[in-house]
Parts: sequence; structure tokens; C-alpha cells
Amino acid sequence: MQIENLSAVEIVAKIKSGEVTAVQCAEHFLGRTGELNDANGAYLSTCDAAAMAAAEAVDADRAVGKTLGPLAGLPVAVKDGICTRDQTTTAGSKMLSKFVPSYDATIVQKLKSAGAIVIGKTNMDEFAMGSSTESSAYFPAKNPWNHDHVPGGSSGGSATAVAAAMAPVSIGSDTGGSIRQPASFCGITGLKPTYGRVSRFGLIAFASSLDQIGPMTHTAEDAALVMQTIAGHDPRDSTSAVDAVPDFSATLNQRLDGVKIGVCVDHFGDGVSESVRAKVDAAIEVLKALGAETQEIQLPYTKYAIAAYYVIAPCEASSNLSRFDGVRYTNRSAAANLADMYTHTRGEFFGNEVKNRILLGTYALSSGYYDAYYLKASKVRRMIKNDYDKAFASVDLILGPTVPSTAFKFGEHAADPIAMYLADIYTVSANLAGVPAISIPCGFDDAQLPIGLQLQANRFNESAILQAAHQYQTQTDFHLRRPE
Repeated sequence: MQIENLSAVEIVAKIKSGEVTAVQCAEHFLGRTGELNDANGAYLSTCDAAAMAAAEAVDADRAVGKTLGPLAGLPVAVKDGICTRDQTTTAGSKMLSKFVPSYDATIVQKLKSAGAIVIGKTNMDEFAMGSSTESSAYFPAKNPWNHDHVPGGSSGGSATAVAAAMAPVSIGSDTGGSIRQPASFCGITGLKPTYGRVSRFGLIAFASSLDQIGPMTHTAEDAALVMQTIAGHDPRDSTSAVDAVPDFSATLNQRLDGVKIGVCVDHFGDGVSESVRAKVDAAIEVLKALGAETQEIQLPYTKYAIAAYYVIAPCEASSNLSRFDGVRYTNRSAAANLADMYTHTRGEFFGNEVKNRILLGTYALSSGYYDAYYLKASKVRRMIKNDYDKAFASVDLILGPTVPSTAFKFGEHAADPIAMYLADIYTVSANLAGVPAISIPCGFDDAQLPIGLQLQANRFNESAILQAAHQYQTQTDFHLRRPE
């Protein structure tokens, strides 16, 4: 039995039955990480001792007949922008290279309470600012399907870890597509929940009104399993929703009879490659065969989503990153006075992409420019949200490609940041509107690089997209394919 080929649902079942022990499972994935990480760059650090101790505790509880948690023994990788107690949390930045939190983020607490084993912290674009993991201050993560190509970002390490079978589940964060875009590039399933569905307490903030944490897995069934644990209200997060958490697995096996899917014509523009268009069209036919009804819809203001996002997100980043000043828990440059210490610390330990976005956000918020930029972008955001409300009055789901193309090569967009930003053209609108969205693999291009299908639903209706994604995966095998 090759443990790395098992789904998360299968791993949990085998550990509970005793067919596999939690220790065997943790050792297996930590061993694969040791063998493969130099080539793939998925992890910035691993939690070997803590992971083995937690695995031994799960096996001991099972041996004495204790009731095991819903994720007992399941190895999970966590994005390095999420705080983990006594484990370095860098957010992919030199600024936090020595930061060891004294607490777990709420999501990590929930995972551990459910019996999951945190095995390591995954690579990411610095402070989640990027679409390729090239802005990581340490080393880039690689796409396991072809190491000449990026894995996407900012949760590129999390996507690589799952795609390369270095973890059955990883946790990412999504501010403008940072779960779904790397999931598409790496051929896995990535879910961005509704804003507020999962606590952000302990997530190092990029843009607080857009950030959301979610699971990255091989299957929609695995995503539903993890969501059941990590969703729910948290009083420590003022934006955490109080809505009841449904049973995300309850409707997975129901056909799609009567489900209305809106095919967003605005997501099939000139920039979409022919291979992506063909595979998404083929996916539509599979969903129709499962009983779904499709109709064309429009989200006319989504063409302004990138422009609005790259005003709002940098503005919020400018505010959030002001705390990294060398005074408290960050690295610090030597200087003769306080002003020089601020300047030298930020100049030395922030990377160029982070500096660019801070400067852009600070400018847009400055006196005389607030109304022209931030306020106007916020009004466009409301118009985008109105588009979604109108669409969901007539359809249950919205469908389109996750990304216009497959993974690009390293350095391909180095001289053209706009081209890099446009990799998120079909994902940012879900963050601006606060709706849930998922990317699932729906095929490969001629170079055997994965292609992603995006499904979006109305707020707090993750069950609908998980059901549709799972039903699609019962009829296809793209989610089962693994890179060599």
C-alpha cells in the first residue's frame, strides 16, 4: 500500500481501523518531505519532533479505546503565514526569519484538537504578495509537473506539497486567488471559503477584508472533511461569521439534477488559451450529464476587478505591515537613531514586491488621493458584489476557468508585473464579493500541465460547490493523476 496515494478520507479511516498507524503515516510523509523538498521547495520548515509526538499520542489513544477526533492521525501542512506555537513562522519574509509565535492560530488549534498532525510550514510569496512563489525570501517552490514552471502563489508551497504527495492536505490562504490559482497550476483541489467562514485569528494579515483561509487537497471530499473541522465562529476574530456550520459532506453524493450553473461569458475573454477553453467546455458537458442545467450569465463589472483589487489590497497591506518596524518581534537593522532604524530595517528585510505594494497603498491612502483611488475602488467593489447578487438570483453556481492559462515558466513575467497580476483575473472577484469558490483539475494541456475549473457559489453555500466538485470527480480522474 502506497500511503501517499491515499486520500485524506482514506487515511483517516485506515488509522481508525488500525490498518495504518498514525506514526507510520507521519513517518512516511516526513520521509517523503526529506527526500523531495530540495527539488520541490514546498516546505520552509518541518515539525518532526512535535509531529511524531502527536502521532504517538493518537496511536496511544486508539490503543486504549478512546474516541478519536475526525482528523485523527492525518498529516497536514500549514502555510507559513499562519502562526504555529513554538514553530518558526516567517510569512516567507526575512523580516520574520526569527519569529517563533507563542500561540497557535485558531485554525491550527482546531486541526490539532481534531487529531491532525501538523508536519511542516509551507513556502509562500513574501507576506502572500505574489502569484508564483518567486517572491519568497528563501527559495522558490517548484511545480511538481515541470520544475521549469511556477506552482502559482501565494500558497505555492502548499499546492506543491499536496501535488508532490509530500502531504495529503495543506492549508493555504487566499486574498485574490492564492489558494485557487496554485491549485489550478498544480492539478489539485483548492477551496476558498466564504469570507468569515474560517477564523483569521493567527493569520499574518495581508489585506484584512479579503484574506481567507482554506484547504488544499486532492479531492472535494477531502476538502469537505477538513472544512468540517476548521469552519465556525471565533470570538477572537471580529470578522468571523456566526452562521451555523452545515455538514459539508451530507450532499456530496447527490446528483446535480435541477442545479443551475451560470457559465460566465466574462471569464472566457481573449486571454484564455485554447487548451483551457476546450477543457472547461468539456467539463461543462460532464456536469450537464450529471443533471445540471447551464445558462450563460454576465458579471460585467468583473473586468474592473483587477484594478480595484490592486488599489484595495495594497492600501490594506500598507496599514497591516506598518507593525513590522524592528521594534518588537521582527528582525532589526543597526542604526544611530529611531528613524534610521525604521528605514534600514524595512529596506533590508522587506523584498521588492512587498515594498512596491506598501508604497502603492500608502500613496493611494495619502491626502488628496484617497477619494480618487481607495474610495473609488471600494465603490467598484460594491458593484462587483451587486453583479454576484444579481447572478445568484437566477443560478446556483457560477462556472469558468480558474486561470486563463496553465503554469508559466520561472522568470517569464519578471519584467512585466501586470502580466503577473493578470494571472488572478478570474479569481480576485470572489474575494472582493466575499463568496466561496473552488478550483478543481479538469484536464491537461499539450505540455501535460494541469488546467483548473472554477466554481463559485453564494455566500455560505460551500456545500453547493463541494457537491458539484465531488460529482464531477466521480466521473473524471484528473484529480487522481500524479506527477512523476
